[in-house]
Amino acid sequence: MNRLTGKVAVVTGGSLGIGAACATRLLQEGAKVAIVDVKDSEGKQLANQLGKGTRYYHADTSSEHDVRQAVADVLRDFGRIDVLVNNAGISGANKPTHEITEDEWDRVQAINVKGVFFFTKHVYHVMRAGGGGSIINLSSIYGLVGAPDIPPYHASKGAVRLMSKVDALLYARDGIRVNSIHPGFIWTPMVEHFASALGGELVDRRKELDSLHPLGHIGEPDDIAWAVVYLASDEAKFVTGSELVVDGGYSCR
Repeated sequence: MNRLTGKVAVVTGGSLGIGAACATRLLQEGAKVAIVDVKDSEGKQLANQLGKGTRYYHADTSSEHDVRQAVADVLRDFGRIDVLVNNAGISGANKPTHEITEDEWDRVQAINVKGVFFFTKHVYHVMRAGGGGSIINLSSIYGLVGAPDIPPYHASKGAVRLMSKVDALLYARDGIRVNSIHPGFIWTPMVEHFASALGGELVDRRKELDSLHPLGHIGEPDDIAWAVVYLASDEAKFVTGSELVVDGGYSCR
C-alpha cells in the first residue's frame, strides 16, 4: 500500500482487461487514476466502481486531437501527471502479410503505435514541468520474438519496444523514465477473441495457449498490473529503457 501516494496516473485502454487491472492496482497503491478509453460504458462503470480518485475520459488514442484534449482535461482535474501507461491496443487481422489490406495494417499502427506517440508527445511537457515521471509502454512478447500470425500486431509491438528505448534516452535528462512491458498471453477479452477466432471449443484453445508457456498456464491481468505498479513507483527510480518480460517463460525458448 501507498507505494504511489501523491502520484497521478493515466491509463489508456483502461476500461477492460490489463488496463482495468492497472487502474485498480495503481489506485490501491495510492495514485489518482485517469482512465482513458473509447469504451465509455465500461470505463464509466469502472471509474464509479473504483470511486474517489478515479475519473474516466473518452479519447481515441489514434486521434491527436482527442489525446491533446484528454491530457488537458486530466491536468485540469488532477493538476499533474506522473505516470503514463500506454496500454491501449488492438490485435488486428490474423492473416498472412500478403493478404492484409492497407486499411487493416494502418488501423493497428494508428492505435498501437501512433497512440503511444501521441500520448508521450503531449504528456512530456506536463511531466517535465512536474520534475519527471514514468512512462510505461505495453509492448508484447511479440515485440521480442516472432510467430506466424497477426503481422500488423507484431510490427506494432516491435515499434513500441524501440520507441521506448529511444524516448528513455531522450528524456532521461528530464527525470522521465521510459520502459516497456512484454506480456505473454494474458486472459483478456482481446486474447479470448483471438482464441475464439481459431475455431473449435474455447476451452481447448485456452489449453493450447497454456501449453505455450513453460509455467503451464497463461497469465492474468494482475500479473501485468503489478509490473506496472513497480515501474511507476520510486522503487524503479534507476530503471529506464528496460524490457520487463512477464510471460511465464514463453520467450525463453
